Amino acid sequence: MRRIGIVLFALLLTACSGAPAAVPKPAQPGPLHVDVLAGGLEHGWDVGFLPDGKLLVTQRPGRLSLVDSTGAHDVNADLSDVYARGEGGLMGLVVHPDFAQTRQFTMCQTHGAGGQPIDIRLTTWTLSPDERSATKVHDLLTGLPLNPSGRHSGCRPTIGADGALLVGTGDTARASIAQDRHSLGGKVLRIDLRTGEPLPDNPFISSTDPNERRILSFGHRNVQGVAVRPGTGQVFTAEHGPTFDDELNLIRPGGNYGWDPSKGGTDTSYDESVPMTDTTRFPDAVRPLWTSGQITEAICGATFLTGSQWGPLEGRLAVVALKGQKMMLFSLDQAGTITDVTLPAEFNDTYGRLRAARTGPDGALYVTTSDGNNDKVLKIKP
Repeated sequence: MRRIGIVLFALLLTACSGAPAAVPKPAQPGPLHVDVLAGGLEHGWDVGFLPDGKLLVTQRPGRLSLVDSTGAHDVNADLSDVYARGEGGLMGLVVHPDFAQTRQFTMCQTHGAGGQPIDIRLTTWTLSPDERSATKVHDLLTGLPLNPSGRHSGCRPTIGADGALLVGTGDTARASIAQDRHSLGGKVLRIDLRTGEPLPDNPFISSTDPNERRILSFGHRNVQGVAVRPGTGQVFTAEHGPTFDDELNLIRPGGNYGWDPSKGGTDTSYDESVPMTDTTRFPDAVRPLWTSGQITEAICGATFLTGSQWGPLEGRLAVVALKGQKMMLFSLDQAGTITDVTLPAEFNDTYGRLRAARTGPDGALYVTTSDGNNDKVLKIKP
């Protein structure tokens, strides 16, 4: 079964990249080593790294945890306004690059008041010196659309190569939002990490609408992973397709990625029969680098493997999957075209649904499981 999966992936990437068929390479010269750092979590959504080697982990129901050598410990933070419904809750997390001085980190959450949904927002926090509590500093960015069901909440923040905050968002399962450049849903945003304001070289910076000025790309369905390629600044996203056709994309500033269930504004229903990348309606839509085709993987977190310890796997894009319950390692050429993909056997249905994938300062790969019962933080090394 594993061999069939690898060959199928090679055929799929050939179809969408235009690259010549390649014989899949071995996933690794030797086995990957997987350690369970912590258990007892519930839908661990994202991971951030502290200078002392500890981890911050968000849990979707609205809990923040600190993971150290003894396991996961609750961080006392007032998260009572987290509107945890369906796919929404406490989601993405980034630790600020200047954390050693400021102790600040930013999280993304669905926000409610009185049990009613309000919006999705990014909030900045300060971690106490004893690492037992966190205090909110301010709302960094508010007004991202929210579906009362929580569907397609998205919201994966990542620090760009230039220090910008990149945020992948979902279309909240509403027909017109992905193509609406006045909405922050179904987009990749690029904002100032300290102020939430658009950056002066954003593609739509001349717009009179502050929302549009924050947009890096649009026409996305539900971005779940954002990865910055070391040494290049290239930004890659992992995105959920409707029933299949999950996508990996290379982000082009100002690019339209072609998702439009409103069919040009002619349909108010959320018609998911449209193509994931509609090049008929949008001839200039950016084509995906890779698509899962007729397989539903529900790809999620994405990150690059860095450091010579990875040997031939150094530089590969690691992408984890929820429904597919696997990890995929994509090899890319200098331009960002995918040349092959392999499936490490250690993750073939072994750990359940996989959500976050982040590379730590130590070069190890950190992954969270997301089954909703005794979820774990995994540390992977070659």
